[in-house]
Amino acid sequence: MISTLLVANRGEIACRIFRTCAELGIRTVAVHSDADENALHARVADTAVRLPGATPADTYLRADLVVKAAVSAGADAVHPGYGFLSENADFARAVIDAGLVWIGPPPEAIEAMASKTRAKELMGIAPLGEVTDADLPVLVKAAAGGGGRGMRVVRRLDELAAALEGARAEAASAFGDGEVFVEPYIEHGRHVEVQILADTHGTVWPLGTRDCSLQRRHQKVIEEAPAPGLPEGLVKELHALAVRAARSVAYAGAGTVEFLVADGKAHFLEMNTRLQVEHPVTEAVFGLDLVAEQIRVAEGHTLPLDAPRARGHAIEARLYAEDPARDWAPQTGTLHRLAVPAGVRLDTGYTDGDEIGVHYDAMLAKAVAHAPTRAEALRKLAHALDQATLHGPTTNRDLLVRSLRHEEVATARMDTGFYDRHLTELTAPTADPHAPLAAALADAHGRSPFGGWRNLPSQPQTKRYLMAGEEHEARYRHTREGLTADGVRVVHAGARLVVLDIDGVHRKFEVARYGDRIHVNNTPLTALPRFPDAKAQLAPGSLLAPMPGTVVRIAEGLEVGAEVEAGRPLLWLEAMKMQHQITAPVTGTLSELRVVVGQQVEPGSLLAVVQAPPL
Repeated sequence: MISTLLVANRGEIACRIFRTCAELGIRTVAVHSDADENALHARVADTAVRLPGATPADTYLRADLVVKAAVSAGADAVHPGYGFLSENADFARAVIDAGLVWIGPPPEAIEAMASKTRAKELMGIAPLGEVTDADLPVLVKAAAGGGGRGMRVVRRLDELAAALEGARAEAASAFGDGEVFVEPYIEHGRHVEVQILADTHGTVWPLGTRDCSLQRRHQKVIEEAPAPGLPEGLVKELHALAVRAARSVAYAGAGTVEFLVADGKAHFLEMNTRLQVEHPVTEAVFGLDLVAEQIRVAEGHTLPLDAPRARGHAIEARLYAEDPARDWAPQTGTLHRLAVPAGVRLDTGYTDGDEIGVHYDAMLAKAVAHAPTRAEALRKLAHALDQATLHGPTTNRDLLVRSLRHEEVATARMDTGFYDRHLTELTAPTADPHAPLAAALADAHGRSPFGGWRNLPSQPQTKRYLMAGEEHEARYRHTREGLTADGVRVVHAGARLVVLDIDGVHRKFEVARYGDRIHVNNTPLTALPRFPDAKAQLAPGSLLAPMPGTVVRIAEGLEVGAEVEAGRPLLWLEAMKMQHQITAPVTGTLSELRVVVGQQVEPGSLLAVVQAPPL
């Protein structure tokens, strides 16, 4: 029996596994980088061991350091989580060689399936060799890992070389393995997967299907179980293929077999030899704790011959610190408050007051709703996210709510091109026009501009706020009756709660202030100074950092004075394990280059200036 378990991962992943360990009576050990010293997973574990450094390559991807940490902390088992070293056969062998229990499949199974190229060979599928125009579009894909990293869609042959280079660099940074391959790109297919659970005695359970079609940058955003609208015959085929893949490598533990479904046919993508981020929807539908089942399998227990029956429908949404309207740019800062209504499962690696940094994935939490029907699950999750308290950096919360309520999703007609088609409408700015007034009234609570009351009417007070990228002015008055405003009746004005009568309807506005950043219900505002300082004007063609990150590459031969064309990639920023191209805004001359490779930059930092020729 396992008594002490180390989780070779961080954040939400580690916290989720620790929760099961606590229920099973197993002591827990966390590992943490220097950047994660005060992270939630390091705080909630019974023991935490430091991995010196901040980048994944120096810490969570160092198998030798993780095994050493497990031994020094007295652990007798290691769970890899999902991501980092979870599909690394050498790491699994190192754990076993150290005399520890490995919570995962045999290293040989990982070796066979963790490389997507070898997995396809096992399933009788060969990747593309030399790519021609007739093969386009194609997908460049990392052979190891997942999460959308190391993936590029190529629609023109002259883009292939740059895509290969970028994918290799991103894959090496995220997984420690820069191998990539090329396969046909199936547009507008549905991403469907089968969860499997296998013991060491020959039993393999196919645990239904999941639909993960709602993706951005090939990374899943919303997942559900079961996959809606699939014919019974296709479901049986998917189950059979998944079981075949598992048996072909004598699999044990939890894993996922992924497919693209198009025109009623299943196209094998890969087998993930680990637990998936979206496993909670399967847990909800089948009434299982998959982490507990992983541990029992590792302890040698036998699964019943028949899997449990599925009940109802579950949907998961991934809440990211990112701005979908700005090319999904990751966001950093303090997460002041995160809470969702009761009845919805929230898996997170953050708590109120935690800092969201630049080194790791931008996901804040997963919210999961389970209900008897799909329609009820959609409504439940959309309502919970809409009513959630979320104060801090910009997130994709509004995008999630709109996605869950979109007609295409409601009728289960979505595919992997959903966000390509609908991103503009899903990110259109909306803001409550009464939010600035509520913020101003809350700020004015308990304060009067008068040394004593006057008989003459008071002049209106004004405050300015930035909301949804635009400046708004709020006007109100102090009177003998209290605070008043034109067009509405002020029912109550407190520091944290304002109630306004708007056309006969009482509306509540909860106000929270963190310096100049204010949240009025779900609307973020920034208080502007009454007399703003004159701002220095940026030169035309200035390129500003859209996010915090590290400059990992500058275009070959790029120097001040070089002639560049509009759209040409000039440099690459890495933030939260993803690389982002910074391109020339106009055709012209590079007049300034302010950064070097390895330099860390903050949002809004000046990177370069491209000067257009005079008209």
